[in-house]
Amino acid sequence: MNKSRFTPDADGYYGEFGGAYIPEMLVPNITELRDNYLRIIESEEFRNEFHELLRDYSGRPTPLYFAKRLSEKYHTNVYLKREDLNHTGAHKINNTIGQVLLAEKLGKKRIIAETGAGQHGVATATVCALKGLECVVYMGALDVDRQAPNVIKMKMLGATVVPVESGNKTLKDATNEAMRDWINHPDDTYYIIGSVVGPHPYPDLVSRLQSVISDEISVQLNARIGRAYPDYVMACVGGGSNAAGGFYAFLDNPAVKLIGAEAAGLGVNTSKTAATLALGQTGILHGSKSKLIQDQYGQVIEPYSISAGLDYPGVGPLHSYLQAIGRCTYIPVTDQEALDAAMELTRLEGIIPALESAHALALLPKLNWNPGEEMVIILSGRGDKDMDTYSKYFDHESH
Repeated sequence: MNKSRFTPDADGYYGEFGGAYIPEMLVPNITELRDNYLRIIESEEFRNEFHELLRDYSGRPTPLYFAKRLSEKYHTNVYLKREDLNHTGAHKINNTIGQVLLAEKLGKKRIIAETGAGQHGVATATVCALKGLECVVYMGALDVDRQAPNVIKMKMLGATVVPVESGNKTLKDATNEAMRDWINHPDDTYYIIGSVVGPHPYPDLVSRLQSVISDEISVQLNARIGRAYPDYVMACVGGGSNAAGGFYAFLDNPAVKLIGAEAAGLGVNTSKTAATLALGQTGILHGSKSKLIQDQYGQVIEPYSISAGLDYPGVGPLHSYLQAIGRCTYIPVTDQEALDAAMELTRLEGIIPALESAHALALLPKLNWNPGEEMVIILSGRGDKDMDTYSKYFDHESH
């Protein structure tokens, strides 16, 4: 399939977004990765090992589940792509399996990562345990507190977890520290970026590794309804990797409407929000040009979301581009709407979603659906890690 409109040019740009804005010290690392990633990930040896691990280790393909009671409530056909059933409980493992194989092929022995919700940190620590590699994960101190179960998992898996005390102690700050580490250890270290963000080629690399999600949706829908594409695909968007993976196979098909849900926090009209595409201006963060939440002086505004995985002031350049050309619609969802949607799924289908995924579910009551339309929601992760937040919600509801 020709994706020329949706793959970056030689310099890593999707339209005006993307590129590689990096310190001189990192140029050799990024050049090495850029010059080799396509050759490696398109090789038969890589593909065989990647898909074997996805199947036997992670448990793919993940089910495409027809949510009968949810469908009845919204008078349309709702399918959930069950990424929450992957090993480690989220879509993140697709990317870390691919990138750890790539790191091995490049001869790197030490792996670093950043994490917000902890899912990418756990997935990175998992594949490092699998491959016997040293692993260091940077995590904002606030996220260390609110995602304690994932911190314990990372430590069990042998990773060193470094709490970051700078900024507002969340994902942006963890990413800053991981970048600093990489600058200080350029020779032996590979940085597994967890989303479709960062300098080229990361946004394209992560999109390609996560595209397994939409490839499976095509096959599964075709088997189910005799058509290889849905009317809608919906996913939450922070950095945007589960959305990029869920959209990828359908980017060239105008019959498929693509909708992203971003974290509005307490509301887009408040200072407590992470709705980058609703409020952002073009700027540069963490090595690429994309939409960012920033003040009148171009300083990045600290984001806020109840969901640690969406608590990020930027978004991947692919999503910035898809919004700019009108290919994808992005809708802000508040904390309360996400909590309500999580409860609705739990009560109607017996599935407890991650708070991130709940933002995508919250799109259902916001839009008008036609009977008989086929819609796929990417259920990007499971809710175990969010029990502390959910319990506070219950306490609040009972008062």
